[in-house]
Amino acid sequence: MGAAVALSACGSSSAATTITLYNGQHVQTTDALVGAFEKAHPGVQVLVRSDDENTLDAQIVEEGARSPADVVFTENSPALEYLQNRGLLARLPSSVLAATPPRFDSPRGDWVGVSARVSDLVYNPALVSARALPTSVLRLAQPRYRGLLGLAPSETDFQPIVTAVLRRVGRARTLAWLEGLKANAGGHLYPSNEALTLAVNRGAVALGVINQYYWYRLRSALGASAMHSRIAPFAPHDPGYVVDVSGAGVLASSHHRRAAEAFVRFLVSRAGQEIIAHSESFEYPIASGVATVQPETPFDALRPDPITIAQLGTGDEAVALLREVQLL
Repeated sequence: MGAAVALSACGSSSAATTITLYNGQHVQTTDALVGAFEKAHPGVQVLVRSDDENTLDAQIVEEGARSPADVVFTENSPALEYLQNRGLLARLPSSVLAATPPRFDSPRGDWVGVSARVSDLVYNPALVSARALPTSVLRLAQPRYRGLLGLAPSETDFQPIVTAVLRRVGRARTLAWLEGLKANAGGHLYPSNEALTLAVNRGAVALGVINQYYWYRLRSALGASAMHSRIAPFAPHDPGYVVDVSGAGVLASSHHRRAAEAFVRFLVSRAGQEIIAHSESFEYPIASGVATVQPETPFDALRPDPITIAQLGTGDEAVALLREVQLL
């Protein structure tokens, strides 16, 4: 996600409790959830500070116990695992954790999964045929894709894929794979998945790896007739086929713990999940038994890599490898 900063606070009651949300999620998703929460909880206002989740992580660590943040909401689980490992998140009530299947929550109970996306190939059929697409993300390093591949290596969404590849084939082969991707991409490096998706759609590059919702969002914005690209999954259980979990946690330093927990509870409640299910964020709701109503592959029909939240970890190893091959 980009690093644009947005501030918002709703409500006017001077007696209201104000909590500060450090938001690494897409602003459109968060705005809808915050608005509905404040309407349902008129005694609580939410001040939103939005930025890239890695930037927010660094800020929280720097601020320590002085952080004004009460809740942190991220696009990907490694950002939350990083804060958890530094002892900066408070354990959530079991009733909050119970709303989401345990495999999508913090193994320690310090944050809860809210929504999910899945990594897919995006491709332009005028430049590469469906038959020529790789069935594995590992094959994208083959010379046949030189000049065809686009990458957004600085996207935090890319790090879980690198971690999954590392777990599958080891460090040496992962480094060789990344070098192959770098060579194949050449100058087709993009600052975000939004930019990569748009580039593929307009034919500037033939294919790339994104989370599925970027393609659906572009189709919603441009209209179906303006879509010149398609998406396709990797083979079942491939390390390129990764479910990324967005989640939220309460800061251990929060001075408004009860209100902060109420906000996180709302995110995983049926009301909060229905907002995700019906919104044009095209994320998958994963809590309270709610399923998306959007026309995309049903969540329970996905066949991703079985990598766990704990195995995805903090993403530090992925970042180190990306830096080693100078993709970061």
